[in-house]
Amino acid sequence: MTLGVMGKKVGMTQVFDENGLAVPVTVVKLGENIVTDVKTKDKNGYEAVQVGGFAVAEKKLNKPELGNFKKRELSPLKPLKEYRIENSGAYTVGEALKVAEMLTVGMRVDVRGKSIGKGFQGTIKRYNAGRGPMSHGSKFHRSMGSIGAGTTPGRVVRGLHMPGHMGDENVCARHIKVVRVDVEKGLLLVKGSIPGVDGGLVVVTPSKSKWN
Repeated sequence: MTLGVMGKKVGMTQVFDENGLAVPVTVVKLGENIVTDVKTKDKNGYEAVQVGGFAVAEKKLNKPELGNFKKRELSPLKPLKEYRIENSGAYTVGEALKVAEMLTVGMRVDVRGKSIGKGFQGTIKRYNAGRGPMSHGSKFHRSMGSIGAGTTPGRVVRGLHMPGHMGDENVCARHIKVVRVDVEKGLLLVKGSIPGVDGGLVVVTPSKSKWN
């Protein structure tokens, strides 16, 4: 796994490139991204780095979680995310990730977040299914139609597209281009849209592809 940074989606706007063309971007407010724990192969059996996203009040954590931060002499952070990397020994507890070295303008990144919840939806919106005629006496408009055969097999096949809960799932938008990185203000601008609601948590990691 590639080491990434956590942030919160602020919203969308547009910026102008060097040619004067408007580029739609999503603004991400980066968190503290402080290393809270380092796992080594000798002690833990695998190598990983645990990173804390945003500073929170002590009342937001339970006693075991708060005890871990006091043991390491760190301010409370939430959420915590673990990245399995090969060189975990290069990081120390309390160190802030160097965003300027990890993310540069023009590189491609993967943005992970939880998609917007749509509630209970039918097959037309959920799976892009077709519909029936809306006039000429038809009584078949937006219902899903047949769900199987008769006596054989005598059941509904597993995995059939049916109405149900839509959205609110973990989604990854891949190969998104970085437009700007403002380390002083803690802002990251990426081209186009990314998953989630405004204010939702996102994780940005460099893409493992030919683009970088």
